[in-house]
Amino acid sequence: MEILQQTNPHFYIAIAISILNGVLLCFVAGKLFQMLQLSGYKLSGYNAWLKDTKIKFVGRLFMLAFLSLISILVTNALLNGFGGYYCYLGLIFYLYFSVVFIINMTKMPQKTPLKQTRRMNRLIATVFVLITLISFGLIILATEYVPFLKYGVIVLTPLFLTFIVPVAHVILIPIEKLIRLKYIRGAKAKLVKMPNLIKIGITGSYGKTTTKHILNVLLSTKYSVCMTPHSFNTPMGLTKVVLKYLKKHHQVLIAEMGARNVGDIKELCNLISPKHGIITAVGSQHLATFGTEENIAKTKNELVQSITNGYVVFNGNSNGAQQLYNNCQKQKYLAALENEDAFCNIKNIKVNSKGSTFTLCIENEEVECSCKLIGRHLLEDIAISCAMAYNLGVRLKELQTAIATLKPMSHRMEVINSNGLTIIDNAYNSSVESSTAALETLKLFDNNNKIVVTPGLVEMGEKEQQVNIEFGEKIAKVANKVIIVNKINLESIKQGLLNEGYNEENIFEAANLKDATAMLGNIAKSGDIILFENDLPDNYT
Repeated sequence: MEILQQTNPHFYIAIAISILNGVLLCFVAGKLFQMLQLSGYKLSGYNAWLKDTKIKFVGRLFMLAFLSLISILVTNALLNGFGGYYCYLGLIFYLYFSVVFIINMTKMPQKTPLKQTRRMNRLIATVFVLITLISFGLIILATEYVPFLKYGVIVLTPLFLTFIVPVAHVILIPIEKLIRLKYIRGAKAKLVKMPNLIKIGITGSYGKTTTKHILNVLLSTKYSVCMTPHSFNTPMGLTKVVLKYLKKHHQVLIAEMGARNVGDIKELCNLISPKHGIITAVGSQHLATFGTEENIAKTKNELVQSITNGYVVFNGNSNGAQQLYNNCQKQKYLAALENEDAFCNIKNIKVNSKGSTFTLCIENEEVECSCKLIGRHLLEDIAISCAMAYNLGVRLKELQTAIATLKPMSHRMEVINSNGLTIIDNAYNSSVESSTAALETLKLFDNNNKIVVTPGLVEMGEKEQQVNIEFGEKIAKVANKVIIVNKINLESIKQGLLNEGYNEENIFEAANLKDATAMLGNIAKSGDIILFENDLPDNYT
């Protein structure tokens, strides 16, 4: 092939175009990188996103390639008589359409943006190399067999992106395992050098992050505490915390433990070897990946099984956690709301827009407490945190003082007063239990006009339709108006509302949260209470 001769200037042009295309398509593939990262670098989650309604992303790639190809063909046809380097001009259209594609994708609202970690950088670099090689190969073939198309053949490469990204991921698996093993060994070695460190593992279907923050506040009255930041609840996340954030002066390590599959908690426990544990709840969250509720309970129980010389605190208001408590043969404590038999009991609960007041009872002692948190499920988190802190030497009066300093976490039953409206922001994520608690809290407000804004509950597997029908029935008993966001659960929630005789005129539909917020400007008036319940993760957009 003449083009492969190094004396041919087209050879170097082909290399340059291939490299530029590799860079360009790494930006075009941003959504694919994000989805793989959100799936915990598991191809099952990535493929589920592609197979779901998100086929529209593949459609966008097709339109990018199609419009670019048409432009290339027309340009080549018009300039064919000029010869020389005019065949490159058609690539300007490809560049333009690609830039427009990238800009449109970056403008889309993102709940969890792509994180530029070292692992992601390695993946992007591998994708770049693959795209560059594929582009160069296509140019060589087109020059030889379809000379009319020439370098314009690279406009077809966006169609390969959905395959190139997972292929790059598979190529890197052995390397990632070696890197992961290196860091995990380093974290374990550091923990061995801190034998007096009190390590507490927290897991559950919901409430992990809130419990972690509450426990951190309570224990900080007595100890120097290291808490896993944000949602660092994976093996590499905890490894990073141990290596980067844990210092010699720390006396307690609070580790949030997340899971989507059986064995995930066991892997985390093998990493940090927790002395004590907290089970916040066992529900149907992530049922789509666990498969069955039995697998969810089994996975949460992996934390219980890992505890040897310590104890475990269970949430008595979660039926699943209560069942694990009943089966637990190790030192255990039950914490609950309005349960006189629980080791830690919260009673006399009163809630208003400014916060909550309640009586905290541990063993035979009790104190009156107040805080700015609202929602029964948040009070459950306080109860289990108090049980753990009390057993670690924090007395009731100290707990009372610390509880008064608790502040709502962003998007977790956060009360916001704006333009005469009271907004309850519970949009971070949701489960059957937390959404029910949010509606119960909404019911406590003395107001005739209450509005719920929600996309419903997701990742519920085969039960998702029924769960959202029941969710709609619950909403009907509390709210005067409903804005259903996104089409994913529209019909199910609507059916539940109508089952309760809800006025269809008070059911509104919005494509996304931005549209729903704009819609509120037309249907909400001063004094209304608005509950934002759940916000879909990015793999549903």
